[in-house]
Amino acid sequence: MSDFPRWKYALVVLAMLFGIVYALPNAFAPLKAVQVSANKGSAPIDDALRQKVADALAKDHIAAGVVAQGDHLLATFANADLQKSGADAIGALLGDSYTVAFKLQSTVPRWLTAIHANSMPLGLDLQGGVHFLMQVDQSGVLDKLENSYADDIRGQLRQKDIRYESVARSTVAGQGIVVVLRSAADRSGAADLIATSSPDLAVTDGPSTGDRYVLYAAIKPTKLRDLSLGTIKQNLATLRNRINALGVSEPVIQQQGEDHIVVELAGVQDPAAAKRLIGATATLEYRPGIGYPGDPRAIEAAQSGSIPPDANLYYTSNGHVPVLVGKRAIVTGDQLVDASSGIDQSNGTPSVNVTLNASGAAKMQEFTNANVGKPMAVLLINTVYETSTVNGKEVRTPQIKTEVINDATIQSPFGKVFSTNGLGSPKEASDLALLLKSGALAAPMDIVEQYVIGPSLGQENIKKGFDAVMLGLLLVLACAAVYYKLFGLVADIALFFNLLILVAVMSMIGVTLTMPGIAGIVLTLGMAIDANVLICERVREELRNGSTPHAAIHAGYDKAWATILDANVTHLIAALALMTMGTGAIRGFGVTLGIGILTSMFTSVVMTHAFTALIHGRRKLKTLSV
Repeated sequence: MSDFPRWKYALVVLAMLFGIVYALPNAFAPLKAVQVSANKGSAPIDDALRQKVADALAKDHIAAGVVAQGDHLLATFANADLQKSGADAIGALLGDSYTVAFKLQSTVPRWLTAIHANSMPLGLDLQGGVHFLMQVDQSGVLDKLENSYADDIRGQLRQKDIRYESVARSTVAGQGIVVVLRSAADRSGAADLIATSSPDLAVTDGPSTGDRYVLYAAIKPTKLRDLSLGTIKQNLATLRNRINALGVSEPVIQQQGEDHIVVELAGVQDPAAAKRLIGATATLEYRPGIGYPGDPRAIEAAQSGSIPPDANLYYTSNGHVPVLVGKRAIVTGDQLVDASSGIDQSNGTPSVNVTLNASGAAKMQEFTNANVGKPMAVLLINTVYETSTVNGKEVRTPQIKTEVINDATIQSPFGKVFSTNGLGSPKEASDLALLLKSGALAAPMDIVEQYVIGPSLGQENIKKGFDAVMLGLLLVLACAAVYYKLFGLVADIALFFNLLILVAVMSMIGVTLTMPGIAGIVLTLGMAIDANVLICERVREELRNGSTPHAAIHAGYDKAWATILDANVTHLIAALALMTMGTGAIRGFGVTLGIGILTSMFTSVVMTHAFTALIHGRRKLKTLSV
């Protein structure tokens, strides 16, 4: 009789239900769609705009369903050709005031999404889209940091009355900042001061001639490594923030190597539009405000075009309200060290806390001392590169866009650390902090590789991948059923559920399905039957040695387990190596293979044992169909 415990039956049932439910969303094919989002200053999405878009599509005889979903509009189409035609028609209708982006709209029922059961996102090779490989220029960040340290050192030396001749960056690599002092005592005092106030600088004495005593302050290697990693992370965060504006489903933005970033935008077929967004640069400026947004002087200047000589006319980011702003910058984004959102403790309103370096702090302190009660504007200056083709060559032309993202009253003097409060909501404060901290790339990037994959190629890959999985599965099922009879059929059922559970796990954790991932699934199915082969052969061997059928089943699973475990552990080590050390397609293959090894160990051993015990456990057996 079978001694298979009931809790294992329950575990197998739960695993089967999990596989069915969480793999089910992949049976619902997504719809081709176009997403329309309002840019800053544009009219919000409403029913009037929805009707306008629907009428334009109907006029061009493009069948589509148009719905407004919160802060964006969604138009769905039956195929990719209608999607492309619809996007062109909507783009021509709305112009630059709205972002029109390709999208795949999920058709998974709400009861599944309510339990977080979603379909696997498709990778670039299956869905089509654009691929960029971008190289990060770290030298610009090093220049910025060394200039900041030089400014801080000058301020500290003046504050402590230490006599110096100059503080400048060295032209020799590795020397960092060169400080020239007037005496040995001044050099000693400066060295102690720098070592105390700037622990990330390694201070060494240089040559001394006459009344010139040289001191070198170089950034320590550990700080340089942290700087390099921080630069990549900030660029990744900035790119993710920018690409969200495209409305791309499941973009891939990841580091590759020490100074490269891979950006894959599945479903995007216009690389020029993507390059304009991800390649844009931004900077910040704090300037004196001349009045407030929308005051009579600003409105008159906007209407007449007569702008005071000491001012510039700009517009706010939320509504294009005119603002007069002074021409002279108080502080620029280069002097900003950090920014974070929070709640002002005095009045409970959302605020943004800003930290400046020594040079910026001194300028801000001087300005605010003299301008309490007056406005100060924060300008976001974006440099967006327009890409065009001239004489068969791609030409990038910079276009500068300036807007006022905040205009607040100076309540009291401040310098290095200050806050802007009275913002409308915590989200507004968070967005402003993100613009201040990550609105600009930490280091410039150059696109060194790009290519476009068409959606037709993706459909062909999906079909071939699906055919490969089905063919491999059917052949394995047929061989097992013919050779091992009833035990083979049990192994076939377990193999089918192995596929379901594998897909369910990948869907639940959000693994992006790619061609290497499909290869991993096919390989997993081929390897999973190995465990059942070992078990069946062990059962046959026990029967030949004269064991009873129930004893043969028990011994077969018991003796085969050690071999199965050893084999799968070695496979899992290889998969972990691919996951941790590989990138891109190699890592995707390793992830799928690793998950498949774990699911196959469960289905091949525990699930088949449960089925076998259920079939044979309550009967007296003379022989086994194996």
